[in-house]
Amino acid sequence: MGVRIIAGRERERTRAVGESRPRLGVGRLLAVGALLFVAVLAGCRTVPKAPPAPAAPAPVARRGDEIVVAGQFFHTGTRVVTWMDPGGYDAYRPGPRFPSPPPEKGKKPAPFPTKWFDARPGGADLPALQRTVDQFVLHYDQVGLSKTCFAVLHDQRGLSVHFMLDLDGTVYQTLDLKERAWHATTANSRSVGIEIANIGAFAPGDTTELAAWYRRDARGRTYLRVPKSEGDPLFRTPGFVGRPARDTPVAGVVQHLPLEQYDYTPEQYAALIKLTAALCRVFPNLVCAYPRDAAGKLIRHKLPDAGLANYRGLLGHFHVQTNKIDPGPAFQWDKVIEGARELLGGKTPPFAQP
Repeated sequence: MGVRIIAGRERERTRAVGESRPRLGVGRLLAVGALLFVAVLAGCRTVPKAPPAPAAPAPVARRGDEIVVAGQFFHTGTRVVTWMDPGGYDAYRPGPRFPSPPPEKGKKPAPFPTKWFDARPGGADLPALQRTVDQFVLHYDQVGLSKTCFAVLHDQRGLSVHFMLDLDGTVYQTLDLKERAWHATTANSRSVGIEIANIGAFAPGDTTELAAWYRRDARGRTYLRVPKSEGDPLFRTPGFVGRPARDTPVAGVVQHLPLEQYDYTPEQYAALIKLTAALCRVFPNLVCAYPRDAAGKLIRHKLPDAGLANYRGLLGHFHVQTNKIDPGPAFQWDKVIEGARELLGGKTPPFAQP
């Protein structure tokens, strides 16, 4: 499904009319003069000329770093693969992208979902979206790869998300941001969502999944080893070997639960910083900040309903729902916010331009 990019100025139609000018007698001249006098007196009732239509925004030349908002491209400075690009993940497709897993013995295959996103309330053009969107919800996918994330969300669960961020830092956009993706319940109408590839956070001592995904090399450094059961990870970076930004698991508390998690990759942080800055430019109501308590510390649990309703900025999934803990204790909020603010010149811009 494509996106129509509107470009250029509307052409005005002109018409040249040649008129013959017959000679008029004195009587006819007097009659014409009277008519002209009446027309001048009635001039206040004439319909004023409509102002010229504003120029449509010029199209952005594609460089491979653009996100799509209301059918328009916006540069981000990091690699973005849209649903229209070869190998992209298309949430508009009416069927599954990947082969469905075989059903359990004695059960019928699950039917493919008929709907997994809908229209945002309030309108889908750029000005309407700029009034509506004021939250950016961060998730981890808990499956470790964007490929698997799309298969689970789109093909199996009937859910959606605007962006996925793979281990190698590739950003995948699955839907135009004018769509309301189904990713964070009450925040869906006003938010943009992203699933960041990471196997997730676990209770202390529960190391089975972490041991399956993280190993030590000959020098004792931690690296990501995608299990063979995942098949080809479909990384866009040839020969990519992922490493967590910190070498050992990070312990922390989310939703009052002690958890351990390996950090995200440096490539993911670099891409997310640029994407965050780009979204804050496009959406003037999206504040480049995260939820803090009175002491200025990250709030690590769901926000009260009233606080969530009034909040504008970046959010974790755990800020929206009590049964969620993503993006987990390892996520470096200050790294992302400070990096994005630096790209924004130290502050959120008052308005955005394509």
